[in-house]
Amino acid sequence: MEKPPQNLVKNGSERSEGSSGSGGEEKGRFEYFGWVYHLGVNSIGREYCHLRFLFIRGKYVEMYKRDPHQNPGIKPIRRGVVGPTLMVEELGRQKVNHGDFYVIRFCNRLDETKKGEIACSSAGDAQKWMEAFDQAKQQAEYEISRGGRARNKLNMETEINLEGHRPRMRRYAHGLKELIRIGQGPETLLRQSSYLGAGRPDGYIEGDTGDAIEAHVWKCVQTINGVRIFEDVSDSQSGKGVLVKSVGVVDATADTVFEAILNIERHQRYEWDMLTGDLELIDSIDGHYDVVYGIYDPKFLTRWHSKRDFVFSRQWFRGQDGTYTILQRPAVHKKKPPRSGYRRTKINPSTWEIRSLNTPIVSNAPRCLVTQMFEIDSSGWCRWTKSRCSKFEKSIPYALLCQVAGLREYIGANPALNLESVTTVVHSKISDVSVPHGEYEDTEVQDEFYDAIAADSSSSSEDEESDSDEHDNKESKVKLKNISWAITSLALKRTSAPDANKELDSTVTPISIDPTQCHGSLHKGKDGADTNCWASPSGTGFMIRGKTYLKDNSKVMGGDPLLKLIAVDWFKVDKSIDRIALHPRSLVQSGVGKKLPFILVINLQVPAKPNYSLVLYYAADRPLNKSSLLAKFVDGSDMFRDARFKLIPSIVEGYWMVKRAVGTKACLLGKAVTCKYFRQDNFLEIDVDIGSSSVARSVIGLVLGYVTSIVVDLAILIEAKEEAELPEYILGTVRLNRLRPDSAVNLEV
Repeated sequence: MEKPPQNLVKNGSERSEGSSGSGGEEKGRFEYFGWVYHLGVNSIGREYCHLRFLFIRGKYVEMYKRDPHQNPGIKPIRRGVVGPTLMVEELGRQKVNHGDFYVIRFCNRLDETKKGEIACSSAGDAQKWMEAFDQAKQQAEYEISRGGRARNKLNMETEINLEGHRPRMRRYAHGLKELIRIGQGPETLLRQSSYLGAGRPDGYIEGDTGDAIEAHVWKCVQTINGVRIFEDVSDSQSGKGVLVKSVGVVDATADTVFEAILNIERHQRYEWDMLTGDLELIDSIDGHYDVVYGIYDPKFLTRWHSKRDFVFSRQWFRGQDGTYTILQRPAVHKKKPPRSGYRRTKINPSTWEIRSLNTPIVSNAPRCLVTQMFEIDSSGWCRWTKSRCSKFEKSIPYALLCQVAGLREYIGANPALNLESVTTVVHSKISDVSVPHGEYEDTEVQDEFYDAIAADSSSSSEDEESDSDEHDNKESKVKLKNISWAITSLALKRTSAPDANKELDSTVTPISIDPTQCHGSLHKGKDGADTNCWASPSGTGFMIRGKTYLKDNSKVMGGDPLLKLIAVDWFKVDKSIDRIALHPRSLVQSGVGKKLPFILVINLQVPAKPNYSLVLYYAADRPLNKSSLLAKFVDGSDMFRDARFKLIPSIVEGYWMVKRAVGTKACLLGKAVTCKYFRQDNFLEIDVDIGSSSVARSVIGLVLGYVTSIVVDLAILIEAKEEAELPEYILGTVRLNRLRPDSAVNLEV
């Protein structure tokens, strides 16, 4: 296979560099192509796994046996359109042909016969393919919204079917501008490349501050082999031990480091891991969760102990900003009972966080920040920090602290692990296709945390003028970002309060909302000591985009919410319920609810046994201003809502590992999970199906295990993407204080 051109970027972007701010248009339509494994079952029931070249052109998808660029005239073996009913789900890391690959499943929510799966060599490639299909789906939705001839044409075309007999092929015009190549070809798939393309739309990586203000106070107490060791010295410790972390910079992509940590091949782990080098996979729960068994000989720590073994689970997910989080916890498994001659021990619960760092323009070398965090007994730790002669250096926690240093040296000594960037952007001379900027600008996700987008808008170009402009833009961005540390400190002193007269109708007299007349099944807390209740905190605990965000990426503290939280329902249901606002028990159907000018209903559908629905009711004291961003969101298209509906989580009190799993980064919910919108009368309901994402299911499962002992703050807002929409404001907040699942009220349909 030919080598890609030299003009490389870290990730493929979904919009051209020419996209501007307010009122701009996004020009050009991308093509995505690359090698994947096509998985399925043939007509006689046998599973197959074929290497195929996948090509997405606009809303069309084609599959070839060979690369059509190297074999002109070759015809696709499958072809169809990506319809608006297509659903794409990442199944995570799975075994395919005795190798670890990342599987994506496709299905039509209206026709279950139309489905299929593909496998990629890396999580980065899987994310890019998901974005490619999402872009194609948006193109189809846009054509439907235009109505008339475009809608009729789309209805007549055959939707892509990756299972069953191959559809007949039709020819069509290209008329496309941008080409994005995903993956390095069949040879990369066959050797299971560890490269994952991680990055952000503009290559900028924010500081590790999140979008909610955390209570941790980290102090560097030691440096071991160039790796900094931190201790949490805050007074808000929720555990009995000491929370510590080791932090180091690794000259590799975040994806390479992630693969190295998950890899259990002995000869590779022996090169960097002195503690958990002998690992065996004993169970794979899903693509984001497995259980491993390991042994180690303590003679490397002390000669007086017998051999030991351990079992622990690993749970991982990739954020919308490309950051990886791995949770490791002690476990028990029936396949591995205590072993004769070995002493069963527990490895400290720990987390890994791998985050890409911004690299200078003059250097293409990738770098990432690797953080390992765990809780240890305070007695041994305190003795070690005061005296280097303690036995702590012969302990398991010390061996864990050294893993980051070992990983850094291992990757540094094996440059082949860190492959070159695999995404190529090629410009052709075909005419542009204009698409409305407001509806398609959804690749700017520098501050989101769940599973979706990993794109870099810094396209390479054969056009000298375009290339020059792009370089100037990058130079100015770097100058601004180099002083972002100063701007961040100033941001904490500023707040962004909503302008009610801008978002709500200023010509109407506000009504008085009496909270005592609004009742939900979950009671409002009387004070901070109350439990199994809700409250409405201010927005000062959340960081949101400031007035100059588009210029310097600065964020400010949020102000008071625009909408008032008037009630919360905590329901237990047999299966998820949509349009819950129409239920007779809903506040919307009460006499008080019908008199309110506007109600925003957020229905968080929690997958469990049984299922739960947490319903939040936010009210406005005046009708919406028809020209406001809020009104555009309420009465806009689902595509616009998905690209703007944002949530910021924060675990205020609770187990530290739950805090790391949930994080504090904002999430575009419409990109992370399935959201359904229902607009009627004086309300908008948003049904958030948390179970629609395997990653979200995994995280919420962990949270439910500790829900009775944690305090959770949530902020909802509409993401501002244009200068006229800035600064952002908090739409609503809620604090959930130590909920009890058994207190949920049964709701009958």
